[in-house]
Amino acid sequence: MKKTALLVFGIFFITLMGCDNEDTTLPTPPAEPELSDQEILDLAFLREEEKLARDVYLYAFDKYGTEVFTKIAGSEQVHMDEVKVLLDKYKIADPASTEKGVFSNTDLQSTYNDLIAMVDTSLVGGLTAGMIIEDMDMFDIARFESNTEMDDILVVYDFLKCTSKNHMRFFSYDLTDAGGSYSPQFISQAEYDEIIGSAVFMCR
Repeated sequence: MKKTALLVFGIFFITLMGCDNEDTTLPTPPAEPELSDQEILDLAFLREEEKLARDVYLYAFDKYGTEVFTKIAGSEQVHMDEVKVLLDKYKIADPASTEKGVFSNTDLQSTYNDLIAMVDTSLVGGLTAGMIIEDMDMFDIARFESNTEMDDILVVYDFLKCTSKNHMRFFSYDLTDAGGSYSPQFISQAEYDEIIGSAVFMCR
């Protein structure tokens, strides 16, 4: 009986010793893949490009009180937030100023100034500025899509491009009602005609 008890104790002691020697270190989670310089530049630019859209639309709403501007400005804030998530994930410095109408990118600053001057001319000018912004945004995102294979980035690009199509449609309705017209400056005429002739796009 004593031998049996000693044998059980010995097995238990050896088991405990084995547990003490086990490696309990948790596996290191895989690091986020690094982005190329071009991918970083694209995301930083897009963050400010979406800010440009929001700031122009807020300015136009303050000037004319037309509902389409404030509704789409809210959507552009969502776009800004979507891109900011990616900037944070990949530890990219956020170029977007908290001040309306101020941009780190000098080209976007110049574009903003030109668009604000267009908004100041008339409601038709403001709605045309909206068409130009969405036209430009879709064109740029299509270029950015060709610069990355990252699934998370492509999902955001696809969402932004899809909602820009809806924005263009909404601006087009109001522009036509106001007596204006628009011809695409960035995307093709065929793509433009498809967008304007389609029903509302379901983007997510």
